[in-house]
Amino acid sequence: MAVRELTYVKAYTEALHQLMGADDDVFVVGEDVAGYGGVFHMYDGLLAAYGERRMIDTPISETAIVGLGVGAAARGLRPVVDIMFMDFLAVCLDQLVNQAAKMKFMFGGEVRVPMVLTVAAGAGLSAGAQHSQSLEAWLAHTPGLKVAMPSSAHDVKGLMVTAVRDDNPVVMMLNKKLLGAKGAVPEELYEVPFGQAAVLREGTDVTVVALGRMVVEATAAAGTLAAEGISVEVVDPRTVQPLDTATIAESARRTHRVVVVHEAVTFGGLGAEIAAQVTDAAFDHLDAPVLRVGAPFAPVPFSPALENAYLPDRTRIAEACRQITKRS
Repeated sequence: MAVRELTYVKAYTEALHQLMGADDDVFVVGEDVAGYGGVFHMYDGLLAAYGERRMIDTPISETAIVGLGVGAAARGLRPVVDIMFMDFLAVCLDQLVNQAAKMKFMFGGEVRVPMVLTVAAGAGLSAGAQHSQSLEAWLAHTPGLKVAMPSSAHDVKGLMVTAVRDDNPVVMMLNKKLLGAKGAVPEELYEVPFGQAAVLREGTDVTVVALGRMVVEATAAAGTLAAEGISVEVVDPRTVQPLDTATIAESARRTHRVVVVHEAVTFGGLGAEIAAQVTDAAFDHLDAPVLRVGAPFAPVPFSPALENAYLPDRTRIAEACRQITKRS
């Protein structure tokens, strides 16, 4: 495959452009996706290429947008539904959780819902408490939904291809602070399988399981700790539903210590689920309890200084690794 460097957001756009070119059933619906190209310009150029029948601007009604997507998917199309900010899912959870997620089950498998719902998630841009959340725990708790959290330009494209080709509803969580991050991306269409974690850095002393943008922070922390003689293994689940427990547990058996990090609120977050699964699968190999690093139980602050203090970062991840290696 020919490989070159693309930004995270352009890798998403390229995946969609190529998928729409290959399959007439793929279309995009959402607020400002056509004329404006989306609030983060994720759909630039697609209106000119595919026209108004496949790039559909809508009124401001998340319930109607997702409802349109569910109905279209149930009738055999493959809609990509854009909800701008993840926080706005609160407005349309019934359509997603009670319709999209359950329809295949309730109709005995005779109805499929091959819909991708794309959201911009995460904090760090001073977007305020209603535009900065990471709500993956809500979604991963719902049987019938798949949830992807790409941390690189390569994985954005590959996971998006897998998502659009999947016959089940998928939530694609794009991290706002990663949109401009560059990485090597093949020109051709390729799939990154769901439920297959990536070991991005091998280590022997502690495993850090990081979600979304925290993969970048964990990798930076691992570099700092290497200079201190602490060897960190970094695991990126890439999808949290399905979750690749086997790869995480295998890493835990090698390093004997695990730190889980996400930028969502720590209480009730996926860090707790991952910690529980690691304990179930690798308890006899652990030299210390699993540590979680996440946000405090509070809305995301608007103030840049407060937001920086609120969010987990490489410094806090490194400190957790020092703590767990010292304690054990």
